[in-house]
Amino acid sequence: MIAALIAIFVVGYIFIAGEHILSINKASIAIIMCGLLWAIYAVCAHDMMISEEMVVALGDTCEIVVFLIGAMTIVELIDRYGGFRFIVDNIKASNKRGLMWMLAFIAFFMSAILDNMTTTIIMVMMLRKLLSNQKERWLFACVIVVSANAGGAWSPIGDITTIMLWMKNYVTSVDLIVNLLLPSIVSVIVPVIFATTMIKPEPLTVVVDPGYRTGYDMYVNNRNVSLLILICGVAGLLFVPVFKALTHLAPYIGILLSLGILWVLTEIVVKKYHLDGKMDGRISGIIHHIDMDTIIFFLGILMAVAALGQAGILTNLAEWLNVTFHNPYIINGIIGILSSIVDNVPLVAACMDMYPVVDQTVVEASLDPVYTSYFLQDGLFWHLLTFCAGVGGSLLIIGSAAGVVAMGIEKIPFGWYLKRITLMALSGYLAGIAFIWLETFFIEI
Repeated sequence: MIAALIAIFVVGYIFIAGEHILSINKASIAIIMCGLLWAIYAVCAHDMMISEEMVVALGDTCEIVVFLIGAMTIVELIDRYGGFRFIVDNIKASNKRGLMWMLAFIAFFMSAILDNMTTTIIMVMMLRKLLSNQKERWLFACVIVVSANAGGAWSPIGDITTIMLWMKNYVTSVDLIVNLLLPSIVSVIVPVIFATTMIKPEPLTVVVDPGYRTGYDMYVNNRNVSLLILICGVAGLLFVPVFKALTHLAPYIGILLSLGILWVLTEIVVKKYHLDGKMDGRISGIIHHIDMDTIIFFLGILMAVAALGQAGILTNLAEWLNVTFHNPYIINGIIGILSSIVDNVPLVAACMDMYPVVDQTVVEASLDPVYTSYFLQDGLFWHLLTFCAGVGGSLLIIGSAAGVVAMGIEKIPFGWYLKRITLMALSGYLAGIAFIWLETFFIEI
């Protein structure tokens, strides 16, 4: 059974990678792969709890999918009302290389407050107002993905995995920021240096993109409304981590609450300014423009990975790494690379199950106290795991929620990313790990 599951997963990923060559939508491959994996697991495992396991896996997956739908709708709403034009008009970059550095660091710090997926949606949508050349947008979008993933690694609310580790008290917020901020910055600077050599230092030009507007541009005709939607939309996104911290409810509840409030607000705006017939300013109309291909792909790929997790493949892999290498840098380095292939959430969850947080008493009683001390709260292992699982997702376009979203919005080919971005992302990933090693080395001295 295990061999069959792995074979189907590998073949499915090959088809996803060759989407543009085969002209087969990756979403269709993802849901076929999901169905086959769960079917084989159900037939071969003879597990009477399979239905309950599927419900749990679907629930975890749908939390992310519903959040994605809500976030994409809010971002589309801001764009529909011309809100991003305020930001675009205030971006002061002398040329495209300067713009790349600016967008990289905006994405880096924004993802620490929001999350890498929401940040990528906002930033990639903004790119359409800044760059007309599709290949250039692909490069900039990939830099945003790398920056957003790195930005989410050092913040306790920046990524699902950091939230998991933070909420379960494997790490604390202050220590996480202190230990991972600089390595995360390094993991962005290195690939952006390489990326800037791939574009010419040309001046920026204004992009004329009427898009779906039918002769009525809210930014031109009523900037106050445009600014209102921008402020309320961004506030709605920022509200999500605050809501989660206060209520301990899943982020999708917060995004749905924000969406509902914005829905009421836009209904009032449409009626007050008589926008019917001028522009499709209602949420009920805007939601039809959401990229459902990306959402279905996301659903399929996460459920496929969940099947591997239920079959014990991910846990067995983590145990093998522990026995074979017994070194936190090697183990987490490999986990980071794996997180570019499979979702980092089940990988981190498997590590949390395998390696519980220890206390000082356990360290002192251990036969290998130095190695055991890595698993103390805020120990080296957990900081490395947080960094590697987050930043490692940038090695492939399908390795993170941010990458999948960018792939869907800009139709970035898997092979194009692999050829031009993977090595750049890997250089930043390794540089960040090296920086953590240097930090630890000098602290121990």
